[in-house]
Amino acid sequence: MNAFYSSLFADDAARLIAAGCFILTVALYFVSKALYARFRSPWLTPLVAVPVVLGAIVLVLHIPYPVYFQDTRWLMWLLGPATVAFAVPIHEYRDLLKRHWISLAVGVTVGIVVAVGGSLALAKLLHLSPDLQRCLMTRSISTPFALAVSDKIHAPRDLTALFVIATGVCGMLFGELVLGLVPLRTRLARGALFGAAAHGVGTAKARELGSEEGVVASLTMMIAGVVMVLLAPALGFLPI
Repeated sequence: MNAFYSSLFADDAARLIAAGCFILTVALYFVSKALYARFRSPWLTPLVAVPVVLGAIVLVLHIPYPVYFQDTRWLMWLLGPATVAFAVPIHEYRDLLKRHWISLAVGVTVGIVVAVGGSLALAKLLHLSPDLQRCLMTRSISTPFALAVSDKIHAPRDLTALFVIATGVCGMLFGELVLGLVPLRTRLARGALFGAAAHGVGTAKARELGSEEGVVASLTMMIAGVVMVLLAPALGFLPI
């Protein structure tokens, strides 16, 4: 009987901790968003600041990941609707996209080849495990598309999401530095760079540069994601 009550108490405590983690995650997001809007420091963006603070709290309090994920997992489900929502500005700027569809198609193609080929070559150079190699191949597309591809090429979903987020954060932090070093001055080129290299996070950064850059980044990101999902069966035959 004591064991039963102990187990029941442990379950209740875990549910309370999970609920607290959810509230803390949402609260930290809004605090970080407000701070970023005021100070405009890239280190205060929610995608950088919130995971760092949450990671520190989880480690200090020794909260198991399954407990944290129990009530926050539905936030991952919002990635799909968020990606689809990018279609709204694309529809508004459809005339612009019709004029530059060839450039965008070439950019997406080159971006996919470089992302997949470069990631696979680097992974082989470092003698990474096959699972890591498969995850790295999907790192440059948005998370919903990357998870769909990972299922088809039998890559771990958790690692895939981690690499995708890390790629987006790096693209957001260093994208403007790259733009300052390479001769990309047109809005089309600047937006395509963020969309192809840093997916959703890069698209958010591109929208800060201008509405046209944001639209081009959105389209590039979505086309790249769809193409990668369609190519997923072929990616499974790459030598790993």
